[in-house]
Amino acid sequence: MNDSINIALLQILPTGSMEQNMEKGVRCCKEARARGADIALFPEMWSSGYTIPHDPEKLDALAVPADGAFVMGFAALAKELEVAIGITFLEKGSTGPKNSICLFGRHGRLVYKYSKVHICDFGEPGDESVLCAGDEFPVAALNTAKGDIMVGSMICYDREFPESARILMLRGAELLLVPNACPMELNRLSQLRGRVYENRLAIATCNYPAPHPDCNGHSTLFDGVAYLPELCGSRDTCVLEADDTEGIFLARLDISLLREYRRREAQNLRNRRPELYGILANR
Repeated sequence: MNDSINIALLQILPTGSMEQNMEKGVRCCKEARARGADIALFPEMWSSGYTIPHDPEKLDALAVPADGAFVMGFAALAKELEVAIGITFLEKGSTGPKNSICLFGRHGRLVYKYSKVHICDFGEPGDESVLCAGDEFPVAALNTAKGDIMVGSMICYDREFPESARILMLRGAELLLVPNACPMELNRLSQLRGRVYENRLAIATCNYPAPHPDCNGHSTLFDGVAYLPELCGSRDTCVLEADDTEGIFLARLDISLLREYRRREAQNLRNRRPELYGILANR
């Protein structure tokens, strides 16, 4: 790849029904493609608007299978529009519901399915304690019209654990697609800045806008390039930060710039001491 890609952060409000969410999602993907998007990313659990009832029957009624009409409708749309789509949903599964994303490439094929590893079990009404956690961090090549890029995902609370981004980086990820549903305030935004700095990768985060409950927009793209040879100091890795309003925010990621930076800063990976890190897995 020797060019940039455009990532559309679909910072949009849910409608109140799965059917209308799908219709609105389709419209927004079409608009994103018309504006030049290579990837369209939804906020967390778009199928239900991040609604998580604790009543088992209501929860089951909201969940959809990964190979069902809602999810596969966006696979067909990705092929029709020739744009990658990261669609998020409350997934129905044999072991219980999960908080998931499916990334479909521009030919409509599944690149990966990721289920949130760190679920929000806070002992509060409406939290994720009724969901099942994922158990892996997949990384795969996403083919765009401008070449391949290695992509993985975190979902919202996964950001709070530095191990998530580090594992994805070690597996080859260059870009992390992060659906979100929480207030993106100063410290969480600083956290993303830290994740890209320490892992030399890009992170695109898509949040719900205000006035969605407990959300405030501020979707972002951080490109991970902290230094350039021609600059005497550091540079701002934030390429785009949206405001709190509803909209489609297009962010440009310069892959060539990122790869050259990763090549120059290779000592960040070489100088690790994994033989000393065992406590991370034991506590």
